[in-house]
Amino acid sequence: MNDHPFDYYASKSPAHEHEGHDHDHDDHAPVNEHDNGPPSEYEIMSRAMQEILEAKGVVTAEQIRRRMEQFEEDFPFRGSRVIARAWVDPEFKKRLLADGRAACAEMGVQLESERLIAVENTADIHNVIVCTLCSCYPRALLGMPPTWYKSRNYRSRVVFEPRAVLKEFGTVLPDSVTLRVHDSNADMRYVVIPMRPEGTEGWSEEQLAGILTRDTLVGVTLPKVRMPEPA
Repeated sequence: MNDHPFDYYASKSPAHEHEGHDHDHDDHAPVNEHDNGPPSEYEIMSRAMQEILEAKGVVTAEQIRRRMEQFEEDFPFRGSRVIARAWVDPEFKKRLLADGRAACAEMGVQLESERLIAVENTADIHNVIVCTLCSCYPRALLGMPPTWYKSRNYRSRVVFEPRAVLKEFGTVLPDSVTLRVHDSNADMRYVVIPMRPEGTEGWSEEQLAGILTRDTLVGVTLPKVRMPEPA
């Protein structure tokens, strides 16, 4: 452990207990070490459940394919639009911080979890999201979780060496910034409200949403203003 400020807010619900820190931890392995490995236990279970539902006629493979396409094409942009609204509308941001699920519903986004907790980055605090047990993730807001988010490598390391993990994503924060790692579970999801970059004054919500990627809303990267190409 290092001397940098760091907080770990692990869920204390019985279904998602992490006291004692009894998980596996890789020794400084790169973030993508497990990205192309065999499917996890949860992925195997998910596939088996899908096959059972298809066999019973509850859903078809085509319905699942279409749903997956919607996740990939539409859902990731929902989170960007919600956070862009929070950047331009202080009252909406207050509602988002107070009750994320209700605020998202204002924008027509119905979430799958009971609670959505929005955590705001500041000059002194940077937030990162993880699910140390499996891959709980606000799918209706951000789409399907990326492979690295589900990997054992990320889930174990980001808790204990968040600065090292963020650096592998190209995110280097000042030593004075406290890192807070938030652990999602089946009933509770998180989304990060990044700091709005300088140089975006007067931008429309659509323009702001364009610099809010999935990774910025998980907290592993920062929004960047794209400078125009020189003539």
